[in-house]
Amino acid sequence: MADAPHEGTGAPPSEASPADAPSATIRTAQLADRFERALSLSRLVVIVPVIVLLLSAVASFAYGTEVFVRTVRSLVVSPELTSHNLGFLLLLTDLFLVGATLMIAGFGFYELFITRIDAPDPGSRLPGWLRMHDLNDLKARVISMIILVAAVTFTDVAVETKAGLDTFYLGAAVAVVISALTLFLRFGKTDGGDG
Repeated sequence: MADAPHEGTGAPPSEASPADAPSATIRTAQLADRFERALSLSRLVVIVPVIVLLLSAVASFAYGTEVFVRTVRSLVVSPELTSHNLGFLLLLTDLFLVGATLMIAGFGFYELFITRIDAPDPGSRLPGWLRMHDLNDLKARVISMIILVAAVTFTDVAVETKAGLDTFYLGAAVAVVISALTLFLRFGKTDGGDG
């Protein structure tokens, strides 16, 4: 009785009928297609950091504007140019550069993960230098801005501080970081898609 055929099909229970094989293949293909579609749509999660980066850029620009207004008021009250006033102006430059860096990163994430920013009006399109074709483009632009911010920040500290040796050590450290980032920009690019 154990070797009797499965009732109704004439085949042992462990064997599938040939008609079921194409159906199983189709179901597997459909499942794989749905998973790939969901995986592709998951890149839209990048919209969250894009929004956060753009809002952070706006906050940096707003704070820079507030520093500018405060500096102008202090210059009107006390018109002599002091290192303190110069420090405020350097801080202003630093804040705007940080805001620009955040904005560049936001545009880069959007272009790399979501879609190209191609406005129909030529005046609304991104400039060519801001277009990101791969991760290396984004890294190069952000690292270039970080180098600029580091240089301005060091200049601000050098203007504000009176400690010569500490300023020298800070300058040497900033120079090492800038050199490392420059070398990375020059030699760290990958031609393949792994970087």
